[in-house]
Amino acid sequence: MGDFSGHIIVKSTRSNSSYNTTVLSREGLNIDNIKSLPEVDGAQSYATVSGILRTKDNFSGIILKGVSKDFNKERFQKFLVSGSVPDFNEKELNNHIIISEKIANELHLKSKDSIVAIFSKEDQKPIYRKFVVQGIYKTDIKVMDDIFIIGDINQVRRIQGMNKDDIGGLEIFLKDFNDLDQIFPKIENNIGYKNYAEKVTEKYPQIVSWINIFDTNITLIIGIMLIVVVINIIMVLLILIIERTNSIGMLKTLGATNGQIRSIFINYTLMIMIPGLVIGNMVGLGLLLIQKFFGVIRLNPENYYVSIVPVDLNPVYILMISIGILGVSALSLILPSYLISKISPITAIKYN
Repeated sequence: MGDFSGHIIVKSTRSNSSYNTTVLSREGLNIDNIKSLPEVDGAQSYATVSGILRTKDNFSGIILKGVSKDFNKERFQKFLVSGSVPDFNEKELNNHIIISEKIANELHLKSKDSIVAIFSKEDQKPIYRKFVVQGIYKTDIKVMDDIFIIGDINQVRRIQGMNKDDIGGLEIFLKDFNDLDQIFPKIENNIGYKNYAEKVTEKYPQIVSWINIFDTNITLIIGIMLIVVVINIIMVLLILIIERTNSIGMLKTLGATNGQIRSIFINYTLMIMIPGLVIGNMVGLGLLLIQKFFGVIRLNPENYYVSIVPVDLNPVYILMISIGILGVSALSLILPSYLISKISPITAIKYN
């Protein structure tokens, strides 16, 4: 989401609910200062205008998002499913566009096909533009794929009657999304009072809410797994104590303290657990690698905003979870191990 439309978007305060952008005020706007901030990975200007793509048999309502020479082709490359990204250098009027896979399927278009777009302005005749499809993208985010096409900002300027240096907004990309709240006030100090900044989390709150629910589910699943692990490891310890009752009595007869015997059983139980933890990690990582490279499990993007179950193989998280489970299990064994202190040496030696 952020890689498509920026983590922070700067717009004019005169903007309305229309998809036709209002010219961004240059008064107080310092794009160079914004780009020089250490948390900022880049910034690109844009302008948008609403219209219709029309073929002989069908049509589709679209938003032409015009981008300029600062458009980051490498960042957008991940969304491309066919064709290529045009060179929007602003030196000449470029009639090549990138459309979404959904629009391409609806209008039966493919790379290098021509398409007519119609744009309307108040009290004026419709404006016709002929474009050539150079690329097809897919983000799996419905609000993007349904309507947005990418083209030359000069096309939008001509349709909107803007000057050659006017822009409709500024998309700012961060190196680390977690710095969003920290960097936001710095951005606001460099945009002037006639413009305003908007976080991507505020622009698309429904997606953020879905991600928060997903994070809650992860926490719940890890919690349930931890409870199951603790119960199972306690049962293993209790079974070992029952099976080795004679050995406990013998050790007490030889002078071993309850604390020494407890540490023996706890360590032995953890030694049983560690190989299982290693094997479980190997199996889990293997399945995750298969999903990462082959995308076996798929989802409906209209409901989940992704078509394939994403995989994040962060070694730090994997190590923290494994060590955390091992630590919690070790602590949970302390209380059941006190059962050993209740075993009498004489009774234990007679136990069969």
